[in-house]
Amino acid sequence: MELQSIFEKVKFASTELALIDDDKKNVVLQAVADAILSNKESLLKANTEDLERMDKSDPLYDRLQLTEKRLEDIANDMRHVSTLASPLGHVTKHKVLENGLDMKRISVPFGVIGMIYEARPNVTFDVFSLCFKSGNACILKGGKDANSSNFAEVSLIHEILKKYDINTSVVELLPATHEATSEMLNAVGYIDLCIPRGGKKLIKFVRDTAKVPVIETGAGVVNTYFDEFGDMKIGRLIVNNAKTRRVSVCNALDCLIIHKSRIKELPELCALLSISNVELYADDASYEALTGNYPHELLKHADVETYGKEFMDYKMAIKTVLSIDAALNHIRLYGSGHSECIITEDAKNATIFQNRVDAACVYVNAPTSFTDGGQFGLGAEIGISTQKLGPRGPMALEEITTYKWLIEGHGQIRN
Repeated sequence: MELQSIFEKVKFASTELALIDDDKKNVVLQAVADAILSNKESLLKANTEDLERMDKSDPLYDRLQLTEKRLEDIANDMRHVSTLASPLGHVTKHKVLENGLDMKRISVPFGVIGMIYEARPNVTFDVFSLCFKSGNACILKGGKDANSSNFAEVSLIHEILKKYDINTSVVELLPATHEATSEMLNAVGYIDLCIPRGGKKLIKFVRDTAKVPVIETGAGVVNTYFDEFGDMKIGRLIVNNAKTRRVSVCNALDCLIIHKSRIKELPELCALLSISNVELYADDASYEALTGNYPHELLKHADVETYGKEFMDYKMAIKTVLSIDAALNHIRLYGSGHSECIITEDAKNATIFQNRVDAACVYVNAPTSFTDGGQFGLGAEIGISTQKLGPRGPMALEEITTYKWLIEGHGQIRN
């Protein structure tokens, strides 16, 4: 099928979505969730085909991999989305002008959302659930690494849509080619909003190339600052969880910033990381503190390329600072605006950090691993926006709606 034909079919299907009430949408989402669990074997088989083409040492391998537990989590997230209130038809403003015009602003779908993503087969189900619930049709463009998984998932969704007599073009998967990406980014009049989800290279390409509107879901260069008043007991747990829970995801910790007054306690702060064989790239002060107190083969010297890097691996940078101002400046220079954390028992420093850090999600005494639509109670996420114009942070149902004005009169004319 030519891509132009796909764009046309999805655009038409988006108008049919407006005729499906929320109760039916919820039933369909529940049915897809059930189908995920009853078809685990075939989904995992397709995923295995993808995994066999990727080197296990590749940081993206973990993102690409589906397991029974992950499929169960995906199904549960879809069920959660089905229980959420519809984001459509909400009156966000209502006023009557002096001339009697009655004006309402109500929430409506964008129409067609284009999603470009890499080795993340979970995104296929997440995007469908959020778009379908919010009345948006979606065009998916996955990477070649996950092509077998994505094809199996969209085929499964189509089977359920057919059972409920719903146009299957409310979700379509494009070929995993560069040409498809280029055509998608130029599909003016067909795609109302494009959301790229991946690394810096992908985001930059989409931003520089797209003629359709784009919301960036930027790369996650994540910092955690252990303040001079930080609690070691919770600090070591927060650092370990933020770094090792899942190293390949965008909320994983990339750089630990430590106040110099606590440098002697750095080995204790990093002790749990050695269990997971995390390589530490340390500046001079932290390298000296860790020498003899952290596995030698895992301890490296930091260089000019160390900071501002999204590792997506069992690797972490360490930076020593003399003050909270210096920590904030480091984050300003090297952070990506995704998620930042301070570990401190000082209320004043916590407030300073919250007020001055420019990021979508700012944590005090909690790991950045919580930056996730599901964890935020949103059911799932379509991405995490790091830009300031429009949505910011985890994007779910409300963030993929827009609005229109409804104006009712009775013959008024303008002077």
